[in-house]
Amino acid sequence: MNPLKWIKRREAYVRQREQWMQDLMTAGQVEEGRRKFMKMAALAAGAAAGASFVPHSFTLVDVVNANTQVGQQPFTFAYISDSHLYEKTLNERFVRQLERAVADVNALDPQPDFILYGGDLAQLGQPSELKLGQQILKELKAPVKMMVGEHDWFFDLGDLWKEMFGAPYYSFDHKGTHFVTLMSVNEKDFWTAKKLTPMQRMQIVAGLDDGRQSRFEVGEEEREWLRRDLAKVPKTTPLVVFSHSPLYKYYRDWNFWTEDAEPIQALLHPFKSVTVIHGHTHQVLTNRIGNIHFHGMLSTAWPWPYAPTGLPRLTVQMNRPDPFNQTEGMGDGAITVNKSGYVDMRYDMWNRNPLIVSERYLASNGTQDAPPKTTLPSY
Repeated sequence: MNPLKWIKRREAYVRQREQWMQDLMTAGQVEEGRRKFMKMAALAAGAAAGASFVPHSFTLVDVVNANTQVGQQPFTFAYISDSHLYEKTLNERFVRQLERAVADVNALDPQPDFILYGGDLAQLGQPSELKLGQQILKELKAPVKMMVGEHDWFFDLGDLWKEMFGAPYYSFDHKGTHFVTLMSVNEKDFWTAKKLTPMQRMQIVAGLDDGRQSRFEVGEEEREWLRRDLAKVPKTTPLVVFSHSPLYKYYRDWNFWTEDAEPIQALLHPFKSVTVIHGHTHQVLTNRIGNIHFHGMLSTAWPWPYAPTGLPRLTVQMNRPDPFNQTEGMGDGAITVNKSGYVDMRYDMWNRNPLIVSERYLASNGTQDAPPKTTLPSY
């Protein structure tokens, strides 16, 4: 065979092979894959005619495996959450701790694909608090995805947040994974009838155990948006959901709780792999409900104690914070999305060794990859 003709035929084969593999990953149709496999086998045979080099060989097993594998490459994103900023003149410590988290993430090598800020950037939703936080987060090298917390919202019901950071709930796709960011800290109106001022409303919401407020919820309007958003996504696509409050009912008295958690979980369960990353609880917190894996994020402001009613069974308790060390039990971290679509959650706790809660640990119901037990379980 003319060498130039062979090279052109080989190049055409490689291009079609790459397109075929891409189609297999997105279409998920074995029969279509079988037909394309036969076509590619013929091309491979033609390319090999008159030459001893065959670029690649396939079997029907490759076709079936390609159709059943999730297909995206692993990637990592970082997280920072729950900084609860006051103005520097009122509380410089919380400011310094957010700056420390920014330096931590900027030192990661390689850099994460993006950074999730998990909500509660401000303490009382004041413009000066939110603008200070925005200024500090601008120092991050990687792109930032923002999520709203109740401390950011209830002074002006989100007016400034939306002006500064955009929509409070949205979705995006990244390297084969569908991400959804929820606004999960809506509350029923307890302020209008009582003629509360914006600051009075904010202070009630900031007190988690204040009986005058309702429980957090996503709400009917946003649930309908979520239903429409997920209807466009193939059920084999890995799904990662960001929610400030945990999307299950952990401890009602502290509003570690989402009132409409069950209908949201019902929308998520049909997907092959689902991970929920939440803030708000300021602690290492792990749960699994069916095929949904839940991970809580650390705070840069302070650690909460664990709920007195007990913990989800798979939670790996963090050691009891040292009251004489002002950054104990706090930190930031990174999340690796694996080929399965589930994640390995890394807690970079300041002044301690990192703690990794792996996909295998949750998928096996705690029988594999169990992290070391704590020596001083937290309260």
